[in-house]
Amino acid sequence: MDFTFSAEQEDFRQSVRATLAAEAPPTYIRAMIDDEVGVSPELWSTMVDLGWTKVLVPESFGGLGLGLVDMVVLQEEMGRLPLPGPFLSSAVAATLAAVHLGVDEVLDGLGSGQARGTIALDETGHGDPLPSPRATARRDTATGEEGWTLAGLKPAILDGASADWVLVVAHDEHGLGTYLLRHPGGEVVPALDVTRKMARLVLDGRPAHRVGPPKDQTAVWHRILDDLAVAVSAELVGTCERAIELAVEYAKVRVQFDRPIATFQVIKHKAADMLHHLELSRVATHYAAWAADVDDPDRARAAAMCKGFVAEAANLVTAEAIQIHGGIGFTWDVDCHLLYRRAKQDDLLFGAQGWQRKRLADMLLGPGRG
Repeated sequence: MDFTFSAEQEDFRQSVRATLAAEAPPTYIRAMIDDEVGVSPELWSTMVDLGWTKVLVPESFGGLGLGLVDMVVLQEEMGRLPLPGPFLSSAVAATLAAVHLGVDEVLDGLGSGQARGTIALDETGHGDPLPSPRATARRDTATGEEGWTLAGLKPAILDGASADWVLVVAHDEHGLGTYLLRHPGGEVVPALDVTRKMARLVLDGRPAHRVGPPKDQTAVWHRILDDLAVAVSAELVGTCERAIELAVEYAKVRVQFDRPIATFQVIKHKAADMLHHLELSRVATHYAAWAADVDDPDRARAAAMCKGFVAEAANLVTAEAIQIHGGIGFTWDVDCHLLYRRAKQDDLLFGAQGWQRKRLADMLLGPGRG
């Protein structure tokens, strides 16, 4: 089985890398840390014009109708920077959710970049994200059959303060449902990854309308989370790749005891271990993306295996990059800490590594035996 990218996909990768090198250098990344949105209008416009926001949008809604394998190319390159801004929340998370749930009304805006969305699901940051929501939705009899009122709290939403709308997951009379909330206006909260904007959203009394299948939507959200886990893993592959490059570059020029530290056996062993984790992460991610695109019977297991391994590997690789840099590795002037922050926070998104490994064990051995 051949898991190499096509010539068109490799050309796409080179185009993405060249664009980001020109439009999002390190000075841009740091400037966006204090920006309210995390992306400049100029770069967002460039991404829209190049069709990056349309990758997952169906052709019938003006998109490119591509799949996760193509999104992997984008995510790997963005993870190398790491790129700030709402691309993951809007062009990936909100778009995947809208496609799987059938929320057609928002797809045109997502693809054209005229509107940005996000999702509000997890409330605990650990374990299975789906049972965690305590948010609820009740019918608003004053507004008729279509009206609902939300209650509860979503403590950490990607780009929840700048998004034009959010898909809120809440419990209702049918089970787990999804609610389209426009102009969420969440409150920005601190995050470990300073390049990402997180927001706290109080739902009490907020009107919204239910979208997606009419009954319990747990199964649909399981699929959405699997695809998102693969997309985040692709980002972490790029993050690991860049961390290794920075570590190797530094080891070649850092001199100790009259020779470069790259010649020390301990540094060689660290670099070899980092490369080993990167290559296994790359294989796991590419396989899981392919399995999702063709709806392979092994799809869910591949997604759990992918996020469970890649998130752990990214934590190790980015931490080792800091170690090779020594005392300056976590200073503001070196990019290593930005990569480490991205790895740590991505681990928690859409199902943390520990839960993914337990889930995989349950798939292989049976529930409760993993």
